[in-house]
This record gives sequence, C-alpha cells and structure tokens, in this order.
Amino acid sequence: MSRDMSENTEKNWRRVLADHPIEYPVRRRKARAVKVGEVIVGGGFPVSVQSMTNTDTRDIEATAAQIKRLEEAGCEIIRVAVLNSDAAACLGAIKKRIEIPLVADIHFSHTLALKAIEQGVDKVRINPGNIGADWKVAEVVAAAKDAGIPIRIGVNSGSLPEDILEEFGHDDPRAFVGAALRELEILEKHNFHDTIIALKSTNVMCTIAAYTLLAELVDYPFHIGITEAGTTFTGSIKSAAGIGAILARGIGDTLRVSLTADPVEEIRVGKQILAALELKREGVEVISCPTCGRCQIDLIGLAERIEAKTRHIKKPLRVAVMGCTVNGPGEAKAADVGIAGGKGEGLLFFKGEIIRKVKEADLEMVLLEEIEKLSRE
Repeated sequence: MSRDMSENTEKNWRRVLADHPIEYPVRRRKARAVKVGEVIVGGGFPVSVQSMTNTDTRDIEATAAQIKRLEEAGCEIIRVAVLNSDAAACLGAIKKRIEIPLVADIHFSHTLALKAIEQGVDKVRINPGNIGADWKVAEVVAAAKDAGIPIRIGVNSGSLPEDILEEFGHDDPRAFVGAALRELEILEKHNFHDTIIALKSTNVMCTIAAYTLLAELVDYPFHIGITEAGTTFTGSIKSAAGIGAILARGIGDTLRVSLTADPVEEIRVGKQILAALELKREGVEVISCPTCGRCQIDLIGLAERIEAKTRHIKKPLRVAVMGCTVNGPGEAKAADVGIAGGKGEGLLFFKGEIIRKVKEADLEMVLLEEIEKLSRE
C-alpha cells in the first residue's frame, strides 16, 4: 500500500522499517546431502562450481591438461562426455591425473554407464528413462550403489518426452518438472536416492519457475544452470540472471555456467555469481566506478589490469579502483584496499580511510603491492 508523502516523517518510516526485518542473506533450501568424490552437494554445504571439458575424452593428455587448467581456475567438479566404449576406457587414466571429482556424461547406453563406473568415476549423468529396459536401469543402479556414487538426472530443453511436450508445451516449467519426476520415480522404484537433479532450459524465466516448483516437491539437491546460454558476453548475462535469481530464492547446490567459450570462463563467471550473492568469497573482487566526466585517468584499463594480475590470489579481498578523489574513498568504504585517481596523482586508501597520495604513474604498482601484502596476511 502506498503512503502519502506527508506520513513519511522520520518517526513513521523508522517504525515501518523496524516492523519489516530483512532476512539477509537468503536462507538456503535444505536439500539432502549427496557426496561426489570429496565434494558434498546439498545438505547446506557451499554451492560448488563445475564445468565440462570440450576435448576428445579419448585424448587422455589433452583432457587431463584442460581439467588441470580448470582446477587452477577454481573448478570443483568436472564432467566429460562419454561417446563410446573407447572414451569410457580412458576415464580411469584421466581420473588418476586430476584432483577434482570426475563425472561421466552418458546418453542412452547402460553399458557405457557400467563401464564408466568400473573406471572409478565419482558420478554418472544419465537419464534412466532413455537407457532401455528396466533390467538395464537395475544394473546401473546396482553398480552405482556398490561404488557409492550418485546419479544425476539431467532434464533440458532437448530431452523433454513427446507426451509431456504435447501436454504442456516446450517452454512450460511443468514440462521440465514432470520429466524430472518421471526419471526420479524410476530410480526410487529401485530404492536409489543418491540423486542430483538438473532442470535446464535456454529460457531463463522457465528455468527459474521450474526449479522453484520442483523445490516444493522434493528434497534432492539441485544442479542449476541455463542451458545453451550462448557466447561469453550474452551467455554470462543470461546465466547471471537465471542462476542468480534461483540462488536468491535459496535454491541450488551446485552450478554450471554453460558458455560457448573456453570452459575456464564458465568457472570465472560462476564464481563471480556466487561472490555477488555473498554465497562464497574467494579471490580478489575488483569494484570500480562506471567513470564520469570527473575521471582523469585511464580507469577502464587500470581496473582490467588489476583484475587480470590478481587472478592467482585465493584469499578473499575486495579491491576498489575508483576514478576520482571526490567520491572514491567514500563510495568504496567496504573495500579492503583501493585507489582513487586524480590529475597527476591519486589516493591510496584502506577501508575508506585515506593513507597517502601516490603519483598517477605509480598507482597500479602501489595498489598491486598492497594487494600482495594483504594476500599474505
């Protein structure tokens, strides 16, 4: 209900605010815990960031090398495509070369799932409804139970059953939820409950609604994302909008940002989404102003260089790179350290408090030195 401006005295608005406490940060949905290697998905544990290789899985060295790059970027779970028996046979060798849990992505073949499990993978992604007869599902479930690994059900825009599509349509969240529940029913019939569920549409609003609806119906952990999101620029925006909205509802236990790009970019974007929502802080977060007519330094270049040169730092730090000395320190009080540029010189500040003046030519060097000091404390 809107209020007349005459009612907005300080006494009144203080009372109104006091009567509306804010739950912040958002309370996360409590899903059951499922273990993927050494990573626990669900159960209130931190949201993990994962990716998928784009190498030929049969090329063991290339696949392991790409996974190592992803590990360095902060990837916590990695998935590889298992197209045939030769690819499945390489999984054990790949697993020996990496540190993070390995997931086998399989479609239609229960024999590939069985071979992947024999190779020691930490999870299989397979939809039980499309691998054939019930006895085939039973074999995969039995093997997963014996190995102590989970199964991920993956429902996306391209895998919706025809009868469900005819009933609900392609971009209806009920179609995704219905397809997931059908797959889930098959696993539960075989008394299998170490399950992770993904519902990924390329439609952002459909994906948000689907996860929100399914969260009311089951307590399984969710792998969240927007499928086929696009290139680095557009895909990052779609993913941030969709994944961010889902996480802001307290939903989501592990995520993948699906980009037509180097998989390392998926990890960077995923980590930034979690950092923006204060769900996980790791590494340097650069906050910088959008520039205006007061800016008298190359702020864009400076901010980008600081971000690039501090990617190796794991300690969570907030670094401000501001364009002018008028508002810079005040606007960046939450930063651990920062600089504010000016004509010929700038300011170095900690927690919004000005420490000293610095020559413009030395701003980058001085800020990087201070960041390195803080990273070691």
